[in-house]
Amino acid sequence: MNNNNNNNNENENFIILNELNLNPIKMPMLGIGTFKLNDIENIIKVGLENGYRRIDTASMYNNEERIGKVLNEMVTKNDGLDGKKIKREDLFITSKCSFMEQGYENALKAFESSLKKLQLDYLDCYLIHWPGVKGLDGSDSGNSIQRAQTWRALEKLYQDKKVRSIGVSNYTINHLTELLSSPNLQIKPAINQVEFHPLNFQKDLLEFCKNNKIILESYGSLAGGRLLNNESVKEFAKKVGRTPSQLLLRYCLEHNCPVIPKTENVHRLIENQMILDFTLSDDIVNSLDKLNKDQRFYMNPNSVI
Repeated sequence: MNNNNNNNNENENFIILNELNLNPIKMPMLGIGTFKLNDIENIIKVGLENGYRRIDTASMYNNEERIGKVLNEMVTKNDGLDGKKIKREDLFITSKCSFMEQGYENALKAFESSLKKLQLDYLDCYLIHWPGVKGLDGSDSGNSIQRAQTWRALEKLYQDKKVRSIGVSNYTINHLTELLSSPNLQIKPAINQVEFHPLNFQKDLLEFCKNNKIILESYGSLAGGRLLNNESVKEFAKKVGRTPSQLLLRYCLEHNCPVIPKTENVHRLIENQMILDFTLSDDIVNSLDKLNKDQRFYMNPNSVI
C-alpha cells in the first residue's frame, strides 16, 4: 500500500515532516515508546546500540530525566573523540506539553524543563499532548483558548530554532480544523499523534491529515494487546511469516503512520525492527481496516470541544 505522498523520501524507513513549512526534516518510521516503561535505561541503551534513533517521551511520563542520563552517556559531544559513536544530529527526540502545562508562558517553561531534563540543546519535535486543560470540563470553551495560546508558544520555539518540528497529539478533525483555520496561525502542525490500530481505524482523520500534509503518528498500535489473539490477525501474521505484533505495526506503516511501540522485552525490541523488512498486500491491509469498531483503549479526545 504505502501510497501517501507525504512519504516522498526514497528511504521508506523515514518520513518527511514540515513539508508545508518549507523546512523538511526526516523522522524514522519506527521509534521507542516510553509511556510507563519501567526498565527504561536498559531499553533505551540497547535500542540505541542496535540502531534505534527515535525516542518518544512526554513531561507527564516522568521519565525525561532518566532518558537524559542515558543520552548523556551514549551521545558524543565532540564527533566521537570521547569514544561515543552516536551523534546528536542522528537522533530524533520527541517530548510533549501536558494538559497541566497549557498556556503561552506555561508551555515555554514546560519546554525548557523538558530540555533540561533530557540534557539536550534542542528537541526534534514538541507536541501538545492533549486538547484539554487541567481543571476545565471538556465542554468548557476555555480549552480552545488555552490550546491557541499553547500553539503560539510552540510556534515561538520553532521560530527560535529550539525545536525542529511542532505538532499535536490526540487532536480530532474538529481540533485540527480550529487550529488550521485560525487567522493567527503561522506554523502548521507537522504531526498528529493518535491512537491508531485496526479496531480504531480513524479513516476520516487519516484522510484529513493526509490532505493537509500532517503526519498521522500511531500510538497504542497493538490495541493494548487486545488484537494479538484476534483470529484474523493471527491468520495474516502466519501468512506473511511474522508475529501478530509485527503485522500490526507494519499495518500502521502501510498507512504511512510512524509507530512508537513500547516494550520491556529486549528481544521484542529487536524483533520490532523487522517491520521495516517486509510489506503487506492491499488485500491484507483492507481486511484489517474492516476490523474497525471505533474502539479505543486510551482516553477519548472527542470529550473535549
